[in-house]
Amino acid sequence: MALDLYVVTDETLGRGRSHAEIAKLACAGGADAIQLRDKCCSMKELCQTGRVICEITRKTGTLFIVNDRLDVALACGADGVHLGQGDLRVDTARQIAPRSFIIGISVGTVAEAVAAEEAGADYMAMSPLFSTASKDNAGPGYGLMALREIRAAVSIPVIAIGGISRENVGAVIGAGADGVAVISAVVGQPDITAAARDLKDRISLAKRERRK
Repeated sequence: MALDLYVVTDETLGRGRSHAEIAKLACAGGADAIQLRDKCCSMKELCQTGRVICEITRKTGTLFIVNDRLDVALACGADGVHLGQGDLRVDTARQIAPRSFIIGISVGTVAEAVAAEEAGADYMAMSPLFSTASKDNAGPGYGLMALREIRAAVSIPVIAIGGISRENVGAVIGAGADGVAVISAVVGQPDITAAARDLKDRISLAKRERRK
């Protein structure tokens, strides 16, 4: 399961582009995963959008994840769902979803990370790594030391989200992240495809440096 570059859609930051347009452009730039995130749309609207994104991601072999809504993820044929600490429990989602379905969860502490792995999560996103304006009420960033501690405590993939940019992504990968999830660094850029490709290249370089 490749999670090097995980792009979260956001129409507010997307310069007038739809979730589907964002997904298509990010996939063209090499995104490994696309997450549909929209707190305002109805279930019907999310499902319709999700089905369009499914068609896009299947053509490129990109993972498609739906934020928060397990019902929407299952209804539109997504590869998985990403849950928050206040959403449906991972073990409950695991009982409902098909065996191959991917379940991710946001964590902020070692205790949350260990609990997530024990509950059956396939990956986790440390959130927020740095302070960010892309998500309301995200709170202060936990920092690279906390990322290192979480990475050392679990065996499943750990990605980082929050305030990640082309300038600091190398340090994030160097601290042990298996990948990064971004919004502004890709979705908010004039050329989404170029921004995604640039970040993917920087991640690959940082991983090569980390293996030395």
